[in-house]
Amino acid sequence: MSKTKIITDSGCDIPLDIAKKYSIDIVSLTVRFGKEEVVDTISLSADEFWKKCAETAAVSMPETAAPSPGNFVNAFEKAKADGFDSVVCITLSSKVSSTYESALNALEVVGDSINVTVVDSLSVSIGEGLIAIDAAKAAQNGEPLEKILELTEFNVKNTILMGTIDSLDSLKRTGRISASEALVGSLLSIKPIVELRDGKVEPESRHRTRSKSLDYVIEKATNINNIKLFSILNGAAKDFDTYKTKLLEKVNLPESVEIIYADIGPIIGTHVGRGAVGFACLKNPD
Repeated sequence: MSKTKIITDSGCDIPLDIAKKYSIDIVSLTVRFGKEEVVDTISLSADEFWKKCAETAAVSMPETAAPSPGNFVNAFEKAKADGFDSVVCITLSSKVSSTYESALNALEVVGDSINVTVVDSLSVSIGEGLIAIDAAKAAQNGEPLEKILELTEFNVKNTILMGTIDSLDSLKRTGRISASEALVGSLLSIKPIVELRDGKVEPESRHRTRSKSLDYVIEKATNINNIKLFSILNGAAKDFDTYKTKLLEKVNLPESVEIIYADIGPIIGTHVGRGAVGFACLKNPD
């Protein structure tokens, strides 16, 4: 029986214990705080990232960088050394990161030495992560490469990701909104809702007050049927426990649905800021 290894990148926000459970290897992106560069998941956890953000002045807030092709080459070659016949590498959306391109460059280096397929998740954070987890489950169950790729293709087209952002500062800093929009939004307590759309995280709506934005996200989650995998996202939000409890009460997921609690890490957290919360899910084929 052929063996397939699932590899992804640290933008996936998969909890490390879940990655270990499903034998998923993670290639790390890097995060820069001014002149200091740290490696995501290896020398910087989500908790450490948020603590560092709180201690860092706005002028030196973090920037992120994709892994080098060499890092992916190392991961592919390790999979071969570990006895795997093929690799499915699932990356951050090519529309928001050059990670996909880096993995493709690595594919050219390894050539025919191992069968590698690079998949653009067209997603971010645990949206990407759920695609990798579902592929890894199929691999552990002994599904052939063709079935894993078919499943992954379906999931890429049907991943749902939505959340609310607590502060407009990060959107202003990354150029998503102007300084004047941020000022007006802050004065009016505007809380934007964002969703995954065509490989990007795009504005979906805006709401007055935090509580209204949370209720809106929860309502959206309750309208989704036939859920296969579900994740609740936390960007170091002070009210996360309240949000989580209310969400689980409203969504009423079957016991068969695995729920992944994911901390928003440095790669996505840099862009959405502290306090973001949301959900992501995969659906069963109809």
